[in-house]
Amino acid sequence: MRFANKVVIVTGAAQGIGEGLATRVSQEGGTTVLVDRSPLVKDVAEKIKNNDSNAKVSWVEADLETYEGAEKMAAHAIEHYGQIDVLFNNVGGTIWTRPFEKYEPAHIVDEVNRSLFPTLWCCRAVLPYMVEKKRGVIVNVSSIATRSIYRVPYAAAKGGVNALTASLAMEAAPKGVRVVAVAVGGTEAPARRIPRNPLGNPSDLAEQDQIWYQEIIEQTKDSTYFGRYGTIDEMVAPLLFMASDEASYITGTVLPSGGGDQG
Repeated sequence: MRFANKVVIVTGAAQGIGEGLATRVSQEGGTTVLVDRSPLVKDVAEKIKNNDSNAKVSWVEADLETYEGAEKMAAHAIEHYGQIDVLFNNVGGTIWTRPFEKYEPAHIVDEVNRSLFPTLWCCRAVLPYMVEKKRGVIVNVSSIATRSIYRVPYAAAKGGVNALTASLAMEAAPKGVRVVAVAVGGTEAPARRIPRNPLGNPSDLAEQDQIWYQEIIEQTKDSTYFGRYGTIDEMVAPLLFMASDEASYITGTVLPSGGGDQG
């Protein structure tokens, strides 16, 4: 019950690690606010409620690539629960996988908008409420792919998340707010119900794009000591720890969770 009496926002909650986080936080007594721009987020909230009729859970559809979406998220939490204790910034993910010289300029912008700006906007949106209460935890989901092939714009965006984590932690600690990150590794997960790439999931892409995608899978596995992808549970566990009071003296830190790959 590490999150009893705490209001916890989980972004990117419609599937994958976000859904796993939302489910576990609720099981550990937290009041959860699930946020995603997909209407599928409602299904996750209803699943949590169906599994535990006493669960306190609500959901928000919002585009967190915009500050307006982040403001909508924070306002919902305050209106319904009066506080924000934990924010998990989970929105992000590689859209295109190809050598950098093959990226279209618009694709580079899309990658940064997807994997850096939601974290920036959401931190900005919740921070005033946490500072007012003199308490709060922001947990940013980073990636070991800051050192990888065929996703340089994504790596740059997650490098920005790491820098944001370190800098904001220095500012926020005297105000009672911790800021940490977990650099997650390659994760085995069901096929995405909402593809990151507008052309579809990897199996839908052109042959050359599929070849490049397979090469990043092999590079990711080869970079780990275990030679495999992690599970959703193996990514969720360190995120929960960093958000909990057990990590109360940890801030400004990026914890690698990549099977030995430090990113």
